[in-house]
Amino acid sequence: MKSLVRVLLVMSFVLSVSSARAEILALLNYETKPEQTIRREGLAVIDVDPKSPTFGKLLMDIPLPPDLVAHHIYFNRNKSKAYITALGKSILHVMDLTRFPYRIKAVPVPDCQVLEDVVFSEDNRIWHLTCMGSSNVIMGDATTDKPTKTISSPGGSTFIKHPHGISLHTGIDRLIITSTVRPSDLGDPGETVTILEAKSGKVLSTHKVSLKPSPAGEAPVEAMFLPGSNPPVAYITNMYGATLWMAVWNAATKSFSFSQVDDLGSRGHGVALEMEHNKKRDRLYVTTAKPGHVSIYDVSSPQKPKFLKAVAAAEGAHHLAFSPDERYLFVQNSLLNLPGMSDGSITVIDMAKEEPVARVDTLKNMGLNPNCIVLLP
Repeated sequence: MKSLVRVLLVMSFVLSVSSARAEILALLNYETKPEQTIRREGLAVIDVDPKSPTFGKLLMDIPLPPDLVAHHIYFNRNKSKAYITALGKSILHVMDLTRFPYRIKAVPVPDCQVLEDVVFSEDNRIWHLTCMGSSNVIMGDATTDKPTKTISSPGGSTFIKHPHGISLHTGIDRLIITSTVRPSDLGDPGETVTILEAKSGKVLSTHKVSLKPSPAGEAPVEAMFLPGSNPPVAYITNMYGATLWMAVWNAATKSFSFSQVDDLGSRGHGVALEMEHNKKRDRLYVTTAKPGHVSIYDVSSPQKPKFLKAVAAAEGAHHLAFSPDERYLFVQNSLLNLPGMSDGSITVIDMAKEEPVARVDTLKNMGLNPNCIVLLP
């Protein structure tokens, strides 16, 4: 009898642990949809695991200032902090993930207007922040989170113009920064990327990423180095051009060569945005917001990306996040509350089937749009 009781207790414990682990917690920043009369912003924690009994449940709601226009969420290298950029105020919010309840501090960045993307050095000591409204880049101390240097175009040039996307390769000491659009009206689209020396912040060169005559209006929006590629390779998405470009490093000349590798618009997919790669680094995933897809590429040969297929998401397909085991890919569907690109849902894609298997309408049903998605560590 005692043996039976012992077995039952063990089984009960195992089941309770399994149940507790059957959740995947996503952190999303949200804002009200345009039709809502009272503006609201915040951070939401939602269980996005389709197998979980609390799937789709709003587990935590952290208010943010309603005029912040919180935009992106980034983790530092050891995922001890989350950084939230804002379009409406020159403030970077930093969330301490080592304490619960979470603590959030506001970091003034007076030289930065329309805060966009953040990258961190491999030693987790420095961050770089793009400022699309003030056309500069801010370097900051990632320990104290204080801005330390403002990088702008030299001599009145426009090398750094409407900067948005940024990617860092510590091994070659280079940053790639995209020239996107004027934030006030999404006009004046750029057509170039700028190369910076990462440690010094020195502006080195600018390069056109379009096959069209200037002004091409491509609006390159994101850049991403593929980790482990040799030589270093970065991919670039053109938002308005709906194309995918590639930059390949030449160690002898210490410079990049650029080429277009795919035209997503030829398949009817417009507004190319975010990129993500799998752990194996042989697949690249690119979102297009209109009408809303995730394009999958074979990048096992990094300099020869091969388009494989596109998976339907929803209008405004934007940021991507993998589950820890890469069983699922989560797609946040909303871009700046823009018409036709603000579905407000989260699409859950089964990566074995490479097809949608569920969706989370929690925020959408509350009249809210998620602006970014990351998974809590």
